[in-house]
Amino acid sequence: MGPFLLAFIIPMVLGFWAQHRVKSTFAKNLGVRIANGMTGAQIARRILDANGLNEVPVEETPGTLSDHYDPRSRSVHLSTPVFHEVSVASTAVGAHEVGHAIQHAQAYSFFRFRSAMFPAVQFASNIWMLFLLGGIFLNILGFIWIAIALYSIAVLFQFVTLPVEFDASRRAKQQLQDLGLVASNEATGVNSTLKAAAWTYVAAALAAVAVLLYYLSLLGNR
Repeated sequence: MGPFLLAFIIPMVLGFWAQHRVKSTFAKNLGVRIANGMTGAQIARRILDANGLNEVPVEETPGTLSDHYDPRSRSVHLSTPVFHEVSVASTAVGAHEVGHAIQHAQAYSFFRFRSAMFPAVQFASNIWMLFLLGGIFLNILGFIWIAIALYSIAVLFQFVTLPVEFDASRRAKQQLQDLGLVASNEATGVNSTLKAAAWTYVAAALAAVAVLLYYLSLLGNR
């Protein structure tokens, strides 16, 4: 097995493992009731208000693990289980998404950089494959290089995402502690939920690099 193929397979395996871990950890801690009796939506609202972000709404969004913060509308969106459940998992996820709202309000540098990159990443993600296929079928080497350059923007975005997500989790844990929203025996479940989620972003970044290496190896062989 060549080094490029190995570099491609390992991140993919890690990605499957990370997805399994976050789902199993979330399901486990979703069944652990939080002592404060607050839902994920109430936790998010409490932290937002404590940080002067009263105008930021907390809305329910369909699905599971579909939680996110939308910087365009400055709104926190929590999946149905997180929004309604009184649990360690819903507390961790709700606080994490509010962490992004706090980043936005405080103009956290990596958050601003990622937001600025988003339009370019969206464009590159929609068009890079067209250049790749065009280069292959039309035998135009320049198109393939353009495809790889466009895909590299998406890879960079994945790595910029890492400090944004880690910082949001750090802020979440700090807010939960400062506001007295979790007991000491509940902090372990909160931390495990946040760590499992973080691994999905690490795996996604490594997988993006693996795909880039794979296409570079094909270009080298060509």
